[in-house]
Amino acid sequence: MIQTGLISDAHNDLVTDASYDFYGLRLATCSLDQRVKVWKLHESSGSWSLEHEWKAHDAAISKISWAHPEFGAILATASFDRTVKIWEQIPATDGDGGVQLNGAGSGVGVGSSSPSRWVERAMLVDAKGTVRSVEFAPHHFGLKLATIASDNYLRIYECLEQPSLATWQLLEEVDVLSLPAMSSTGRSVAQTFSQATPTQVSAPFDGNSVSLVANALQQQAAQSQLPGRPGLGTREADGGWCISWCKDKYWGEIIAAGCGIDGIVKIIQIPPSRRPSTLLSLNPSPSSDTSRSAASGPTSTTANGDGSDGTKTYAVTSVSWAPSCGRSYHLVATGGRDGHVRIWRVKPPTPSEDLDGEEADGDAGGWSASIVGDFDDHKSAVGRVEWNITGTILSSAGNDGRVRLWKMTAGNVWRPAGHISVEQAEEQQADVDMGDMTVDD
Repeated sequence: MIQTGLISDAHNDLVTDASYDFYGLRLATCSLDQRVKVWKLHESSGSWSLEHEWKAHDAAISKISWAHPEFGAILATASFDRTVKIWEQIPATDGDGGVQLNGAGSGVGVGSSSPSRWVERAMLVDAKGTVRSVEFAPHHFGLKLATIASDNYLRIYECLEQPSLATWQLLEEVDVLSLPAMSSTGRSVAQTFSQATPTQVSAPFDGNSVSLVANALQQQAAQSQLPGRPGLGTREADGGWCISWCKDKYWGEIIAAGCGIDGIVKIIQIPPSRRPSTLLSLNPSPSSDTSRSAASGPTSTTANGDGSDGTKTYAVTSVSWAPSCGRSYHLVATGGRDGHVRIWRVKPPTPSEDLDGEEADGDAGGWSASIVGDFDDHKSAVGRVEWNITGTILSSAGNDGRVRLWKMTAGNVWRPAGHISVEQAEEQQADVDMGDMTVDD
């Protein structure tokens, strides 16, 4: 049975992201109102209460992420003010230690018997565009952080001073669109892309982020829509920037990243001794070879969102890499503005292939991918996809106001497993379509 809980009036504006901590007992939310709120679950009643809240940025917050608890209670927030901030929860009795308090003291616990507060430990300012996604790396790689911004750059940071969290080193800065893909023969294939967004990569940031966002919105409103493609154009609002780390330690640091409007997700390996490289590209275009999507060869995307073969492309707005849990393959889910939820089966090379086929370009030649599930039930843009802790159930949220669940059944066939109507949940404790729970063998 699907159970729901409702947090009424969580923010004063649109909620842009929500993230559970490692134990699932606390929920961090962020919003266009520039505030972060941390909620605590009361397991006995199943209700949520507000634990902390504070003003975190000077513009809308796009994404929020928890670090692994072995590093402490740490949050990272990404914002349209082109910054990423690192926050740590400390006891209220601790000294300030020269750190900046958040929200003029509003970070102190709300109604808490043991007051604590969140303090700003660091601010990362390398992005030349709005930072659209942020995610901590799996804990076995250390305290590392990945971000992607509308300048199409993937950035990897590492904390050099873990006790203070004050110093973060920029390890990698990769232009995802210009990163070469790998062909079926393991040979690097250059890809050519046009800038899909009007981002100014060299424009100075004057700190007045509110007027910056207002001007951007005015520019977007003034742009005319492309004929024959209503609602979509070359605006930044039409793009998608998303990242998700591979949870498996064996293959090293690997991350899935999508940016712009080309609809392609690249699986990027970040080796310690050489530059990042693309293992394969997840391209849902019918013209691509889905059994090995990296074999699509040179690909070009115009500013109109059309592929080189004239097909329309739609941005991928969310990507989620499932925990492997002992499987010999990986599952990667994507959600896009075309309303499709896609599940990819990503197969790494076997250990014997890895040892026998070592090349200068690495073991990328053995990676392959295929689509094992493709659903358009949302009938509107998909905003988020997320796996459960075992990687067996996928949830997706769309502009249709529903959260849908997907589960693999007998014969490795993915089917709908139910959905929750957000609008009707306000009238009832839970409105669940249990008819979808019936699965045919």
